[in-house]
Amino acid sequence: MLSIRKIGFIGRTYRHLNRYRQILGVLFKYGFGDLVDTLKIEQYLEVGLQMFSRKRREQVEQHSRAERLRMALEELGPTFIKLGQVLSTRPDLIPVQFTEELSKLQDRVPSFPYEDVARIIEAELGAPPDKVFRHFERQPLAAASIGQVHRAQLHGEEQVVVKVQRPGISRTIEVDLEIMLHLVSLMERHLEEVHVARPVRIVEEFARTLEKEIDYTIEAAHIERFARQFIDDETIYVPKVYGDTTTERVLTMEYIDGVKATEIDRLEQLGLDRKAIIARGADLILKQVFDYGFFHADPHPGNLFVLPGNVICYLDFGMMGSVDERTREDFADLVYSAVRGDEIGSMDALIRLAESDEEPDRRVLARDLSDFLGRHLYKPLKDIRMKALLSQLMELISRHRLRIPPDLFLMMKALASIESIGLLLDPDFEIVSQAAPFIRRLKMQRYRPRRLADDLVKSGSELLRLLQEIPGELRELLKQMKRGKVRMEFEHQGLEPMLATYDRISNRIAFSIVIGALIIGSALIVLSKTPPFVFGIPVFGIIGFLVAAVMGLWLLIAILRKGRL
Repeated sequence: MLSIRKIGFIGRTYRHLNRYRQILGVLFKYGFGDLVDTLKIEQYLEVGLQMFSRKRREQVEQHSRAERLRMALEELGPTFIKLGQVLSTRPDLIPVQFTEELSKLQDRVPSFPYEDVARIIEAELGAPPDKVFRHFERQPLAAASIGQVHRAQLHGEEQVVVKVQRPGISRTIEVDLEIMLHLVSLMERHLEEVHVARPVRIVEEFARTLEKEIDYTIEAAHIERFARQFIDDETIYVPKVYGDTTTERVLTMEYIDGVKATEIDRLEQLGLDRKAIIARGADLILKQVFDYGFFHADPHPGNLFVLPGNVICYLDFGMMGSVDERTREDFADLVYSAVRGDEIGSMDALIRLAESDEEPDRRVLARDLSDFLGRHLYKPLKDIRMKALLSQLMELISRHRLRIPPDLFLMMKALASIESIGLLLDPDFEIVSQAAPFIRRLKMQRYRPRRLADDLVKSGSELLRLLQEIPGELRELLKQMKRGKVRMEFEHQGLEPMLATYDRISNRIAFSIVIGALIIGSALIVLSKTPPFVFGIPVFGIIGFLVAAVMGLWLLIAILRKGRL
């Protein structure tokens, strides 16, 4: 389990000073020194960090800000790479050009030694690899930021792959998350424009996501659940998980020898039907989304294999999405209304799907939706591209300060990924046409007698529970008022710059007083001729004058750096 502690004001003597220096160094290196200045980090850091040289950053002006952010996250390592990958799925939080660039983030990390692999397997499974497995390949098949994969063979002859977690990764993530939480706290304090995005909440959600990702038993549970959804479907194959050799840090699953969905030449050599493959692949993702609400959230070509008989096989179940029935129905309403050109229906469905801190201007939103539908609605189906449509829809949502739940965006992105693969295999592929029967079926389910009865009973139960709770809640409120425990809180906005200035002034005054006291104290020591002596001058007097000189020089440099005397 991750143990994340928020770094507060008391953290001037940081537990993670070296890592903080490294993070700031990378930010300076890639041209984000302006952000560091805006956050006023120097007020929270120790002496050494205030003197950090900015001359060491590279000349990266030829790259866009989005590219520099991607490069910085890659250099900062696993936690920041994962954060970038998460942000790439949140165009409601950051501009679309940033999401597109961050989607290119790759876990370019070297593999770790076999000795560490053997040590982890022995700690987790109670025996070294050569005892647990009949054969275990020392050279990994692939390495990523969280772990790496080795091919092996069980004693029962089964061919498997073993995913082993990187040593010390949990502690590395904990340290980075604590620093990250401190940085976004400063962002909320000093950057007015980020309040809507709530960066502290994003990092807290991200911490929960990472906590699941570094526990391989959760991925194993995902695979089991996914397999149960398609237990009677012969068009899909789900790799088997070997529970006896699976723990939080080791995952053993069936080795799959298939063809990547985008390897067209190999598909044709093996006599596989490209149109049948993409038709099945699209049907499978649409079933996951509209029928089950539990879906593979990263169906890129490397995670989709094709087996003999045009059977589809999914790999890597670390990133899964889940949407409830109400969200699926609202999404179906959005698509259905958009196809019919119903601007009001589309707007209502979009508002139900999105989150916001305040009600959007419906008139302006309806106008923008009308323009959006006009650009896409009258095209032939074969010319509608989910990726472009999704990108422009996210721009519209961001412009109106709405937020799409992460899993809902992952769902739409998964559909766009399948469309991209489909167009590669079959230029005439139309994801919209293939989705139409699923949307119609989902809408019709809402009006079935049993569903209507269930909804009526559920609404009645919730209303009855509310009526039962109101008297008790009101009584409790009156009790709190009688005891004087009812409190109103006011939050001042826009005072942070003034408070920071006062804090800086008071720090300089205190610093000056300390320097003056050192000079006066040292002078008294010299005049009183207090031993010991060096060349006839008291040693402690000399030390006091030197410390005062260093502190005075330091204060002068700090003032000049700010450009004010």
